[in-house]
Amino acid sequence: MKARLAKWRLFTIFSMLTLVLSGCGEPFLSTLTPAGEVAQSQYDLMVLSTVIMVFVIIAVTAVYLIAVVKFRRKKGDEKKIPKQVEGSHVLEIVWTVIPIILLLVLAVPTVTATFKFADVQDMEKKNKDGEREALVVNVRANLYWWEFEYPDQKVVTGQELVVPTDQKVYFQIKASDVKHSFWIPAVGGKMDTNTDNVNKMWLEFDDEKAKDADNLFYGKCAELCGPSHALMDFKVRALPKAEFDQWMEDMKTAKEETPADPEAQAGQEIFKQNCLSCHAVTPEDARPEQARLAPNLANFGERTRVAGILDHNEDELKNWIKDPEKYKPGNKMTGTYGELSDQELDQLATYLMSLKVQD
Repeated sequence: MKARLAKWRLFTIFSMLTLVLSGCGEPFLSTLTPAGEVAQSQYDLMVLSTVIMVFVIIAVTAVYLIAVVKFRRKKGDEKKIPKQVEGSHVLEIVWTVIPIILLLVLAVPTVTATFKFADVQDMEKKNKDGEREALVVNVRANLYWWEFEYPDQKVVTGQELVVPTDQKVYFQIKASDVKHSFWIPAVGGKMDTNTDNVNKMWLEFDDEKAKDADNLFYGKCAELCGPSHALMDFKVRALPKAEFDQWMEDMKTAKEETPADPEAQAGQEIFKQNCLSCHAVTPEDARPEQARLAPNLANFGERTRVAGILDHNEDELKNWIKDPEKYKPGNKMTGTYGELSDQELDQLATYLMSLKVQD
């Protein structure tokens, strides 16, 4: 008996902890704080479906309690046979029609939203100069990092997506190795990234909600893709239109420069010998996507994370370079990093931290 009570106490404690932990998290990583039209519609559908489910639970529970109380066997009626009722056409109609109505209430807005968010025809519209009017981003998922290409602007970034607020951003999504899934919880999604076809979608980032989140949202891979699936994150900077245009202009005009710091200069030479075959350091990357084997590092010094998960400082950067497998098992980081001396690592880290497009 005592053992059973102990088990029930543990069960109660774990149930309460689960309930408490379910409310933990950050607003920029929650579907319950929508920050765009798509996310808001998805949130409204969740609320609608929850209300319908609660209504059904209450109705069924009420009917059950009424039946238990009203029609229970009373003392003295043990041998009495209750009136045999063959059926009620009214009740049969009621419990058939009500579920149909509830399904329609849920199905109509769901189907409407599905077709609305699947409409990407505007991404192909062009002006009189033959230029595409919409902003299009090609998303390529890799083990375990993300690439974002702005094809019309000929700009490529790695691990960090930058978008304007209050306008539709169209995405063409694919994978280079295995199936992944593109998801920005607070803004909308998610969409599978496949190796054999390109999926398309659009999102809109609300300016006011972006300001509340300091213009930074987090994206994740939502499809189990390997041992480091949980670490396959990316950052989303949602900027007002004018700031986004300035960022894009800076990216388009950025060129590789020789750093003034002698340590960074030495690091640049080390980078060219060991890293340049996979990484690029200019936003404009003319290589075909098959040759882009690792994230573009043009603005590495401006990022907020190393490898998407570590604090952005030279110590963590050197830790990552020395042993990437320790932090992201199964990643494709290769090279002769283990042969670099401590001094060479310091120089390489100094150079990478100096890579900035905007001061």
